[in-house]
Amino acid sequence: MNRRGNPNWGKPIQHLPAGPTEFDMQVRRLRLTRAQYVASVELRRWCERHRNHFYVPEWLLEAWKIVVEDSFSGAA
Repeated sequence: MNRRGNPNWGKPIQHLPAGPTEFDMQVRRLRLTRAQYVASVELRRWCERHRNHFYVPEWLLEAWKIVVEDSFSGAA
C-alpha cells in the first residue's frame, strides 16, 4: 500500500540552528578578533553603511557613537 500525504503532519517544526550574521561574516572576512573591532576602520565603515540593515552589536555602535534609525523601513 502506498502512503500519501505529509508524514510530518501534526509534528512540531524542527528548527534549524541559526547561522552566522552578516556582521559575523564581515568580521571573519576581515580576520578580526573581538579586541580589534573598535580599531578597525574597514569594520567601522561597513557598520556605518549597514547599521539599519544588519545586526551590529550595540556595544560597538555605542563605542563609535553610531545612531541607528528606529523607523527605518528600507524603502526609498
